[in-house]
Amino acid sequence: MEYVYAALLLHKLQKDVNEENISSVVKASGAEVNDAQVKALVAALADVNIEDAIKAAPVAVAAAAPAAGGADAAAGGEAKKEEAPKEEGKTEEAAMEGLSSLFG
Repeated sequence: MEYVYAALLLHKLQKDVNEENISSVVKASGAEVNDAQVKALVAALADVNIEDAIKAAPVAVAAAAPAAGGADAAAGGEAKKEEAPKEEGKTEEAAMEGLSSLFG
């Protein structure tokens, strides 16, 4: 997971997401670098527009549990579920599946 965070950090700072930079960020965090995972991540991200992937990622919204005897509990209120629209292309979806398989 630290490799993905390193890639996101580099993207946020508008730096090149490459093996050398990811390795540097992971080393700076104090973690050991696995070169095979770094290479696999860079290869998986080669065809992915990170900005579009961030926008398309579903955002988990945690609904606050109503307090015992609270107004929501008395009213029988329920949290609404919202589904993200599925407008992703198959190539990006396949790339994201490949990326998720790296980190199980």
